Amino acid sequence: MTTGRAFAFLVNPASGGGAAPKVVVPLARALREAGAEVEVTYTTSAAETPALVDAAVDRDAVVVSVGGDGMLSSVAGAVAGRGGVLAVIPAGRGNDFARMLAIPTDTAAQAQLLLDAEPRPIDLLRATQPDGSSYVVAGSVYAGVDARAAEIVDRSHWLPSRLQYPYAAVRALATYRPVECTLDVDGVRTTHQAATVVVANSRFYGKGMAIAPTASVDDGLLDVIVIEAAGHLDLIRSLPKVYDGSHVDLAEVTVRTGWRVSISGTHRGGAAVPVGADGESLGALSADPTTPLSVELLPAAVLVLADPAEAGS
Repeated sequence: MTTGRAFAFLVNPASGGGAAPKVVVPLARALREAGAEVEVTYTTSAAETPALVDAAVDRDAVVVSVGGDGMLSSVAGAVAGRGGVLAVIPAGRGNDFARMLAIPTDTAAQAQLLLDAEPRPIDLLRATQPDGSSYVVAGSVYAGVDARAAEIVDRSHWLPSRLQYPYAAVRALATYRPVECTLDVDGVRTTHQAATVVVANSRFYGKGMAIAPTASVDDGLLDVIVIEAAGHLDLIRSLPKVYDGSHVDLAEVTVRTGWRVSISGTHRGGAAVPVGADGESLGALSADPTTPLSVELLPAAVLVLADPAEAGS
């Protein structure tokens, strides 16, 4: 097979404990052998991403994000802004958006996908803090115990990769404090004593947890999951249900859909609530409901190489 398709790989060499280069080398070789043009750039700086994406789009190359979910979000936003085509190769610890797109993990299947798949439009999210700082997000934005778990994951490199997320989830649940929050979904305001609030584009987060089991990346909707505060042990016992999505049947869980969401609140007692997005910290949740964190849907924001017959949509 020969192809005229060109690829610009943007690789985070630190992703997955250094796994990314081991993924890229054989894949780039397979693509070149098939006649594709391949350029590989290693970077750990999100500040470099826009210029790298600009150069790739200017030469009509597919921009391939190789790393974790945080890397993907920074690349996806830049590609969307330029009207380019995105591809995703998982090489991080969570790889949840690649899981949502059903991206294969073996080199031959990845090469076939990159060479043969047609671009399809998918939604993205934009999270905006009260200070005006704005972030494009592929998978989900969350406030509460799951953001705390993400912080623990970042300090758990001493554990084997397969144990980092379960360890962080249990530890975070065992020590969480309820979030007293105000939530607005498309103008409908509610208040909650919550363990966490998740605004999801993708079904998965936390390395395979189906936090939003009915979410789709191309339905033009956000899924909002609120897990109300409960006892520590009750939350830990219910944790396995998140992996198959059956947690949404619990009385403590509310699911809503919409286009624009705002969230504000504090921990009981007034302490700041951490906010995260695709494994990256977005700082603290606003305590003032008049200046909340806002998350809006960006429908059909970017074209991505994925097989619609395989991807969850």
